[in-house]
Parts: sequence; structure tokens; C-alpha cells
Amino acid sequence: MATLDFYQAGRSRVHGWNPVTKLSLSLTLVVTAFALPVLWWPVALLVLVLLPAVLASGVQRRFLATMSRFLLPVILLLFVIQGLFYPGGGQVLLTLGPLSVHADGLLFAARTALRLVVLTGSFLFLLLTTHPGDLMTALVARGLPPKISYVVSATLQIIPAFRQRAQGILQAQRARGLRTDTGLVSRVRALVPLISPLILGALSEVDERSIAMEARAFGSTARRTSYTVIPDSTAQRLARWLMLLAALTAIALTTTGVVS
Repeated sequence: MATLDFYQAGRSRVHGWNPVTKLSLSLTLVVTAFALPVLWWPVALLVLVLLPAVLASGVQRRFLATMSRFLLPVILLLFVIQGLFYPGGGQVLLTLGPLSVHADGLLFAARTALRLVVLTGSFLFLLLTTHPGDLMTALVARGLPPKISYVVSATLQIIPAFRQRAQGILQAQRARGLRTDTGLVSRVRALVPLISPLILGALSEVDERSIAMEARAFGSTARRTSYTVIPDSTAQRLARWLMLLAALTAIALTTTGVVS
């Protein structure tokens, strides 16, 4: 299914965590990585928290492959742009004709790149280890309005859904004789007949989902009973409170000027 394209089923202890715990962990990592301006802090989050969680869940191969595919081009471009065109000057490390590589630009690029790695890695970890339906059920069970939980769940699923639909359309176009394997030009041409059915299909699915949700009284304010019971524990509830405290502490340290 397209909506489960990122989810990788498993029997690890991390897979058995409550989805709200994993969502809290992802949000805490992102908030603290961006709140604290210390360069080594995102590295500590990656080495001490995120990577051990990924290894414990057994999804490291797909995690690393997806991260490298999405982030490497962005990070390389970030270092090139910030290193050569960072405003404010600063120490020059290298001169390339009319261009100069500035130390401040590379430092800013490194800080931004590390935060992007934490941001992307945290939510990719959540996607790989959490079933979207379980996440939505857990959020609703904790009092979150179904509409908001649906927005969160749909946001996490939108990229896999679009990719799966695009692959289906591309295969259909190939069956009708469209050539996409003869070079860069043919692949660019293949985008034209792909865009229109992709957009129309997405709009059609939105309409179908709205009808299905209306038929199930999605907007009702009555308390719902779920057939799926998501396990939770006192230790996980305590961990979530500690995560909230850590995020608030990081924000307070930055806003008060203790860490700058």
C-alpha cells in the first residue's frame, strides 16, 4: 500500500513502543537541535540517541540509504553556497579566482547541515518504525481531535503516496510505449505526461477520502471507541514527560542567554 511505503514492519522493542513515545522523541530531538546553538550538540543527539534507536529497531540499512539519497545533494549545495557567498566576510580559507571560501560560511553550513540531519533522521525513524494507523489511533486515544490527528498522519504519508502513484502512472505510460530508459532527454520528456494524471489522481483521492470520512462521521464530537488497543507503560509515560522537560529546558537556556 502506498500509505505504508516508508513503514518497515519488525518485532524489535522499538517497534513495540507507543507511537506517541516515538513522536515525542522525534519532536524533542528536533526542538533541542534547533534551540541550542552549540555545534557539537546535534552530533551528540545523533550519536547518543538517534543512531542507537535506529540500530535497536533494525531499520538502519533503509534509514542510511534514504538519508543519503535525500540529504547528500542538499548538504553539498549548502556548503558550496555558504562557503563562497556567506555574507559578512570573515577569515578566508581558500581563494578560487574571484571567489573566496570563508570559515564563517563553512561553520554556518556545518551547523545547518547537522540540524537538517537531525530533523530528517528523527522523522524518518518515526516513519520507518511506526504504522500510520497506530499513530493516528494513539493520538486520538489521548484526546487529540480526529481532524488534527488525520492532518498529522496524512502529512507523514504524503511523500510515499505520491511516489507510489507516480510509479504506477509511469509503468502505465511505459506499457503504452513511452520510452524512459534511453537517456536524460527521454526521462525529462516522461515528466510531461506524468504530471497531469498525478495531480488529477491526487485531487480524486482527496474527494474519495472526504466522502469516506463523512460516511464514518469523522467530524462527530462524540467519544469514539477504538478496536485497536495501543500498548503503553508507566515508563514510557514518564519518558515522555522527561522529553517535554528537556525540550522546554533547551528553549529556556537559549531565550535567557545562558547558552549562546
